[in-house]
Amino acid sequence: MRPESCAIIATVALEATLGPVRQTYADSKSFPPITKAYTEVSNVVKETGLLRRAPLFYAAVGVALILAFGGIVTGFILLGDTWYQLLMAAALGIVLTQVAFLAHEAAHRQILSSGPANDRLGRILAAGIVGISLSWWTTKHNRHHGNPNQVGRDPDIEIDTISFTEEDAASARGLRRLITRKQGWLFFPLLTLEGLNLHALGFKHLFSRGEVKGRWVEISLVLVRFALFLTPLFLFLPVGMAFAFIGVQLAVFGVYMGASFAPNHKGMPIIAPGARLDFFSKQVRTSRNIRGGWWATALMGGLNYQVEHHLFPSMARPHLAKASEIVRDHCRTLGVPYTETSLVESYAIVIAYLNRVGLAARDPFDCHMVSQFRSV
Repeated sequence: MRPESCAIIATVALEATLGPVRQTYADSKSFPPITKAYTEVSNVVKETGLLRRAPLFYAAVGVALILAFGGIVTGFILLGDTWYQLLMAAALGIVLTQVAFLAHEAAHRQILSSGPANDRLGRILAAGIVGISLSWWTTKHNRHHGNPNQVGRDPDIEIDTISFTEEDAASARGLRRLITRKQGWLFFPLLTLEGLNLHALGFKHLFSRGEVKGRWVEISLVLVRFALFLTPLFLFLPVGMAFAFIGVQLAVFGVYMGASFAPNHKGMPIIAPGARLDFFSKQVRTSRNIRGGWWATALMGGLNYQVEHHLFPSMARPHLAKASEIVRDHCRTLGVPYTETSLVESYAIVIAYLNRVGLAARDPFDCHMVSQFRSV
């Protein structure tokens, strides 16, 4: 049986348990243009004052993170040579992810009043604390914001172990092909390596040829950061325990980062390479919000309001909830689908979607779903 036939059968089975599996390979006709839609909703948002800065909120978050770092350092000193240090490693992975959320917001000019000030803050947070190149992240992330889920233009759906389109899955060979076949179920285990991958990609960017904004500043910050992080580990812990500490920290950081960004677009419509869509339709239809209110906002650094973040990327985190009410009402009036799910449901959709795409990497006569139906 051909891979696409197998995919259809698998999709029917998945939809029977999880509901419709989202994957629309859309062209311009699929998303009819809505004239002035963004201008209208943008005017309402501006008049409501939701584009103002929130300095007190970010100051409070900064203080909380400083206290959290202080607690981790204190715990590290008090625990000494013990495997309980891995708890400190896990806590550090969580706190560094929260810092990465702040760096993401600074890169979008959400925190401070001026662009250069946000850039400086973002560089310190990303390179100096998290250890990842802000220049690399900004270059990649701006391309994503301009063309979410568009084939050939959104770097977040390009091949990187995981395949996000059937065409990419079908091209998989060797080890990647084996992974792709089960990539939905392997997605979260693979995220344990994402922290290491993010650091590696940042280093590759900083030492690449061509122009890199703030190259030497970021290289200096990253090297100082790793020196300050690694030196105490290998001075005060046995070598094996030090490596275990690093491994746990990177694994927690990778899973937390991936689990926060994955629900935003994965499993939403994929846009064909040559499609030309209006800004409002493109951003709303390819983004997914996560229900949960304040706790989801704290857990995901505001990424739970992905629709509003894509429409107003410079909007401060505390204003996203109010903006979501305005955008939701606007979408209801225009008949534009506004997607919002629970966090658990979003993960189920992502896993089902990746498994569906991964079927294209199966051998022509290797269809597990078909064999299951035949055995019934």
